[in-house]
Parts: sequence; C-alpha cells; structure tokens
Amino acid sequence: MTEALYRSDAYARDAAARVMRVTEEGGLVLDRTVFYPTGGGQPGDSGKLTWPGGEIEIATAVKGEGEEIVLLPAEPAPLPSEGARVDQELDWDRRHRHMRVHTALHLLSVVIPLPVTGGSIGSEKGRLDFDMPEAPEDKAELDETLNRLIACDFPVTEEWITEAELDANPGLVKTMSVQPPRGAGRIRLVRIGLGGETVDLQPCGGTHVATTAEIGRVRLGKIEKKGKQNRRVTLLLD
Repeated sequence: MTEALYRSDAYARDAAARVMRVTEEGGLVLDRTVFYPTGGGQPGDSGKLTWPGGEIEIATAVKGEGEEIVLLPAEPAPLPSEGARVDQELDWDRRHRHMRVHTALHLLSVVIPLPVTGGSIGSEKGRLDFDMPEAPEDKAELDETLNRLIACDFPVTEEWITEAELDANPGLVKTMSVQPPRGAGRIRLVRIGLGGETVDLQPCGGTHVATTAEIGRVRLGKIEKKGKQNRRVTLLLD
C-alpha cells in the first residue's frame, strides 16, 4: 500500500519516501507519495526523484496493484534499489494548473446543470461532455456566470460519507459514465462553498485548489456536438 499524501495535502510538493519495490516494467512503488496517479480524468503527476548518487525524471504516475501507486520514469535510467530512501519533487506548476482546471470544471457543472457524460483535465484547458441535445443559446452569459462564481472566492473542502449514504443520495453523482470507486466503505466528497452557501457537492478523488479565486479567470472555448445528444464544452485558463 502506498500512502497517498496528496489526499491529505494537495499542496505538498515534495516528500521523503522509501522504495518498496521496482516493477517488472521499471516503475517505482514508494511507501508514500505526493504524486497523483492518473484517474478521474486527471493526468498523473510528473516530477523527479533524487537519492544519494542518483536522480531520475518521473513522466507520470498510475495506479498499481491494490492500493499501490507506481511512478513511471520518463526514460530508461539506473533506478534506486528496493529499500532506498528517495526524495520526490513534483512539477508543481503543472500540478497546480491541473488543480485550477479541475475545480473550474466542477463549477462548470454548476453553470450547466446537466448530466455529465465524460471529461478530461489538462494543464492549459479541460472539458466536460454533457447530455445536452441543444447547444446553449448564450455562451457569453455562461462564461460570465462561471467567472462570477470563481471570483466569489468560495472555500473548497473535502468530507467523507459511507457508501450507504451515497446510495441514499444518488443525485450527488453528476457523471453518467463513471461512478465513484467503491470497496473501501467510504466515499470522498468535494464541497465548494460552506453550509447554506454550498455551490457544489459531488464525489471526487482528484486534487483541487483551496479557494475558487485561486483558479483565476477562465474562458469557454468550443462547444462541439459529439453524438446525437452529447456536447463537449471546453474551458481554458486565461
């Protein structure tokens, strides 16, 4: 099992760890990591590992067996041995952009209150696919509403509920094609706003900024037709 440090602190940029094992494919499994693994539309983190006498660039992180997280080197290179102590460092600018885009997409699902059929997150832009038979009449108004929500500087927090509580509140799940991972007995929720001023609350395992103002200004790009009832809405960081 890899301790996922990003879950308790999305702003952790570096941490010491020990190598638990090296996979047959040349990936590294650490006992604890700040690297977010690819999942939920969010790319895996990149960065580097250093140890006495060695350094290696990490291209991405993926989920491994059970609760393991595997760090994948950018290119073949000498690896630290199992049991070695290493220091890990994120490509923070890239991760922070993912956090900004991810939180902005949660707000986009508020501005366009329709079922979500897919999505992806990048360092410059992201997109959501909606069950939307007809295109919005006024994209400029959606753009303005989204940026007004961002400027409200709502806090972004997390909380946990049981799987039974999620089953009793199916409306929390906005995505039609992807369901929250089960099996651990509890589900992580991300809340934007507080109490009666909650703007959004939905299951999510990704990393987010601490407040919406940290997103900065965004703009909506193309709204493309993707099938009979699906439309793809692209969001870009300014």
